[in-house]
Amino acid sequence: MNITVFPKKLSGQVTVPPSKSVAHRMVIAAALSNGVSEITNLYPSVDILATMDCMRALGAKIDFDGDKAVIEGIKDIPESAVLDCCESGSTLRFLIPVACALGVDTQFIGRGRLPQRPITPYLEEFPKHGVSFEYDNTMPFSTNGKLTGGKFYVDGGISSQFITGLLFALPLLEEDSEIILTSHLESKPYVDITLGTLREHGCQVEETENGYFVKGGQNYMPFSGRVEGDYSQAAFFKVANSLGSDIDIAGLSEKSFQGDKKIVEICEKIVYNKNGGLQPFDLDCSDIPDLVPVLTVLGSFCEGKSYIRNAARLRIKECDRLSAISQCLNAIGGKVTELEDGLEIEGVGSLNGGEVDSFNDHRIAMSMAVAATRCTSPLKINGAECVSKSYPDFFEVYESIGGEISREP
Repeated sequence: MNITVFPKKLSGQVTVPPSKSVAHRMVIAAALSNGVSEITNLYPSVDILATMDCMRALGAKIDFDGDKAVIEGIKDIPESAVLDCCESGSTLRFLIPVACALGVDTQFIGRGRLPQRPITPYLEEFPKHGVSFEYDNTMPFSTNGKLTGGKFYVDGGISSQFITGLLFALPLLEEDSEIILTSHLESKPYVDITLGTLREHGCQVEETENGYFVKGGQNYMPFSGRVEGDYSQAAFFKVANSLGSDIDIAGLSEKSFQGDKKIVEICEKIVYNKNGGLQPFDLDCSDIPDLVPVLTVLGSFCEGKSYIRNAARLRIKECDRLSAISQCLNAIGGKVTELEDGLEIEGVGSLNGGEVDSFNDHRIAMSMAVAATRCTSPLKINGAECVSKSYPDFFEVYESIGGEISREP
C-alpha cells in the first residue's frame, strides 16, 4: 500500500498504543508461569502476535480477545516445535534461549531482514552448555539439546536482546548461572524492563559488577497486569509537536523504565530560540536506537547541525536505518550525511515533498509521515503497510488528529 500525506499540522488527542517491548516480556513470562495470568491493554501488532504464536507452539495456552490475553503457563513441554518469528528480532532472540532451556528441539523460521540479523552470542556460548545448532547464516535454522547453566560470556554491544533472552531462560535451569558481559551493555533500559517483569513473576536476578547472577531452579509465578503505553510510538507525536503540531498524548506512565522515555527530555530541550528556530542537538543514541529515524526528521528542522552518535546497530534492523532515513530525507530536500556509527543532520527549515520508500520498515514510514507535516508539497510513502509490524492503525490515528492522506493499493 502506498500513501500520500498532504502537508498539514496535526491537532487533537491520541492514546499511544501499548509498549511492544513490555508486551513481549509480559507474554513470555506469563507463558512460563505455573498458573494463569491475564494481560490487558495488549495491541495486536504483527510482532506481538508472533510471540504469542511461538509461546503456543512451546505449549502455552493463550486466549486473546480484543485487548486482553488469558495465558495458561506451559504444562506439557513438546519434544519439538517450529517457531515462526515473522520479522521480529525480539521474538527470535528472546525465544532461542527459552526453547533451549525447555529442552525443545526447535526450528526457527522468519522473513524480511530477520534471517540476516546476527545471533552470534548464542552460537558462541550455547554449544558449551549442551545445545547444538544447525545454522548456515540464515533461516530456517534449528537448535537441539537442553541448555545447562554456568557462565555465559556475552558481548553487550551487539544487542541487549541477547541478555533478555538469557535472563528469561536461566531461572528455568537446574544450575546457577552467570551472565558475564565482555563489553559495555548498550540499551540497558531494555534489560531493566526485563528485570522488572521477572520480579513481577517471582524470579530473582542479582546484578553483579560485570553482568548478572541467576539462581537456578526458580519458578515463574502467574501475574496479571496492564501493558503501559509505548514511548517509542509516542515519539512520533512528540516530534510532530516540536514541529508545530498540537497533539495531546495520553496513555504514558511517568514511572516507566522504557529508555525511549528520553524523547520527553529531548523535545523539551529543543526549544525555540529567539529567531523562532529549533536548537540543534548532539545525542548519544546507544540506549535509544528506535528513536533515531524520527530524531533525524527533527534535526532537519533545527538551526545548524545536529548529530546522532553510537547508532551503528541500526544498520542491522529491519533495514539499514541510518542509510534508509538519510536516503528518504535527502530525496525531499534534506541534508543528512551518514557517519560510521551515526548521522550528521544539517537543518534545512522545510522539506519539499515528493516520493520516498519505506524500506519495509515501520519506523521509517511513520517518521516520514511526521516529516510530511512540514513539507511544502505532498509526500508519497511507498510500502506504508509496514506499519502493521508495530502500529497497524497508525494512519487511521494520523487522520483522526487532522492528517490528510490518500491511499493506493
